[in-house]
Amino acid sequence: MEQMRIMLVDDEERLLSTTKKLFEKIGIDVLTATSGKDALELLNTEEVHVIFLDIKMPGMDGMEILQRVKKDYPLIEVVILTGHATMETAVEGLKLGALDFLIKPVSMKDILGKVEEAFDKVNRHRQKILSASMADAAEGRK
Repeated sequence: MEQMRIMLVDDEERLLSTTKKLFEKIGIDVLTATSGKDALELLNTEEVHVIFLDIKMPGMDGMEILQRVKKDYPLIEVVILTGHATMETAVEGLKLGALDFLIKPVSMKDILGKVEEAFDKVNRHRQKILSASMADAAEGRK
């Protein structure tokens, strides 16, 4: 099975550094971005399975990033991770395609649970696509 790769997008560099180290200790490959622009640029060249996305950031906010990711990279799962939560923001994020919404501070155990849930969902979607492609190929040979 392919190694999981996640991206952390947050303007708090200390949080990114600490969380990245924790993930890497357990064997998860991590990319970080301190802005939406940086995150979208990384996605042009790097494969990512799960994104943890802050909402409140200078420049492009998390909701705009979420919309762009779900439009351009629909198989990537996005989990909103923010300290600025409102019910409206949570509902909007879920409507835009986020897998879930976690409020900071959050335990590493909760984050890992979401990572596993998201990666499982990515793998299920990929398997369905592969099965459909194989069925189409078999149909074409008849």
